[in-house]
Amino acid sequence: MAGNNTEEVEGTTTESKTNTPAELPPEFLIKHPLQNTWSLWFYDNDRTKTWEENLLELTTFDTVEDFWRLYHHIKLPSELRQGHDYAVFKQGIRPMWEDDANKMGGRWLISLEKKQRNSDLDRFWLEIILLLIGENFEHSDEICGAVVNVRPKLDKIGVWTADTSKQQANLEIGRKIKEQLGIHGKIGFQLHRDTMVKHSSATKNLYTV
Repeated sequence: MAGNNTEEVEGTTTESKTNTPAELPPEFLIKHPLQNTWSLWFYDNDRTKTWEENLLELTTFDTVEDFWRLYHHIKLPSELRQGHDYAVFKQGIRPMWEDDANKMGGRWLISLEKKQRNSDLDRFWLEIILLLIGENFEHSDEICGAVVNVRPKLDKIGVWTADTSKQQANLEIGRKIKEQLGIHGKIGFQLHRDTMVKHSSATKNLYTV
């Protein structure tokens, strides 16, 4: 009996060795590259620091698998403290108006009431990220990134584009966002230079869809 048990244990040990990642079939090891490398940013809202000091680039990802691994290991937007932000931008573009890639652009703004935080915020944010990193816009080259702001009264998701003068491209991006998220009301597009000098609630929309 002892001999038989030893053979079973040895057989099990031998079999487990054949299942190490290095010996898995190649199709299980292949990652699916994204067209662009993306950075995940976090805004901390520490009142003892400057705005730029609060803005932290956490990591980058450039494959589908790396994105999902990251997504499942960070808090959802609805779990963030009020005053905190996430941003996902193409690598090399900072999520600030003054960045060269953003300063001539604007954003499609989606505002969500506090009661939507537990029903729509996380879903909308994930859908937006998947649209971005999957290059699912006809004019994806015009996309800079997206920001989610968690706030006491209204949470906001903004999709930032590079050039406000490209009306058709911006309108098509807005229509795609609205269609993908299933939004029935209107959403507006605001110029960054207007938002810089006004509160977003007072900023006039350049386009609406």
